[in-house]
Order: sequence, then C-alpha cells, then structure tokens
Amino acid sequence: MSSDLILFFVIAALAVGTALAMLFSRNAIYSALFLVLNFLIIAVLYLLMNAAFIAMVQVTVYAGAIMVLFLFVVMLLGAEPLAGRPVLRYQRWLGTGFGALLFAVAAYVFVVRQPDLGRFLPVTRTFGSPASVGESLYTEYLIPIEVASILLLVSMVGAIVLTRGEKGK
Repeated sequence: MSSDLILFFVIAALAVGTALAMLFSRNAIYSALFLVLNFLIIAVLYLLMNAAFIAMVQVTVYAGAIMVLFLFVVMLLGAEPLAGRPVLRYQRWLGTGFGALLFAVAAYVFVVRQPDLGRFLPVTRTFGSPASVGESLYTEYLIPIEVASILLLVSMVGAIVLTRGEKGK
C-alpha cells in the first residue's frame, strides 16, 4: 500500500469523523464549527488530487463566506441546545437503513466493481485550473449556479424577516 493511499484513508477518516461530530453535536455553534473543519479537510483532499484552485475556492467560499453567513444566522436566531427535542420513532431506523444502504453501495463499488475504476479519464494538467473551472461554470453550469445564488439570497432575506421584531411593540 502506497503512502498516498494511506494518507488518503487517514484524511478520509478525519472527514467522516468531523461530519459525524457535526451531525451528533447538540450545540448549533459547535456543529457549525465542525462543518468548517470538515470543509478544510475536504480542501486537503482536493490538494491531493492536484486541484489547488478548487481547494482554495473551497476554503475561501465555503469555510469563509458561507460559514460566516451560517454562523450569523445561528447567532441571530438563537442557538439553544437540542436536548429537549423529541426524537421521532422511525428516525433512528430510517437513518440506520440509509447508512447501511450507503455502506452496501460503497462496498459494491470498491469490491465488486474495483477493476472498472481504472476506466475513468486520467487527470489532465489543466484539471482544476481557473480557466477550466471558469469555462465549465459559464457554459455547462450557468443555470444551476444562478439558481443557487437566488436560493441563497431568498434564504438570507427570510432569516432577516424571521428575526425582525414587530415595529408596533
């Protein structure tokens, strides 16, 4: 087993660990901070794939701007712990079932279909470069990017409307 593969598995385990810590955290602030840590670890995975531009975009856009917006909304709406909230009966079974399904699909891909994994296109020298990312953003993915930006704008306006106090009081 090569050192790159060992490094990948260690970083992947850290990414899964921070994602689980984010999900199981009872405090919204800690959950958001675990998400920031997860974004940073994913950026390291991008660096392992020689996509430095994508890694820096991951850090600046997601771990920077988006998480500042999330933390602002969490602080604005209040960050009370979730200890007193009721858990629905089917939630744990449904989550366990989906987790088992995800594990089964991953096992199928890595064990049964493993010889087919080499068929993917090799990574070219321009993979992840600003020019190639910009070209695909403004040709193939223009409409989804615009829809996402409108969705973010509407959610920000909704958060402000929800937290705005009534003026007559």
